[in-house]
Amino acid sequence: MAGLSNADIIKALEGKTLLELKELVDMMKETFGVDPSAVAVAAPGAGAGAADAAPTEVSVILVNAGQGKIGVIKIVKELTGLGLKEAKDLVDGAPKAVKEMISPEEAASIKEKLEEAGAVVEIK
Repeated sequence: MAGLSNADIIKALEGKTLLELKELVDMMKETFGVDPSAVAVAAPGAGAGAADAAPTEVSVILVNAGQGKIGVIKIVKELTGLGLKEAKDLVDGAPKAVKEMISPEEAASIKEKLEEAGAVVEIK
């Protein structure tokens, strides 16, 4: 990896599906013994009041598909750009994140769409 820049690595990851990226994270956990999603980076100058501020990035978690599983799969496929199989796997594997690190406004819109299809959804 000494010859690859961070930009080269990002460029290589851009075309990957969420399922492929999850597999990569799992491999990193196994190889390095570290969960990359557990690493917290403090913002420069973040004081004691930072924890009280409203979140600027949230995740939409599909708790379960409810009665409208097929509709939920279609919406997940549309929202994430996943293929049909990957979207079905995500829905079948609930609870799972549908989208992460997005604005609260976008999360609310996604939650509404999924709930209209019958899903149970949380925003974290």
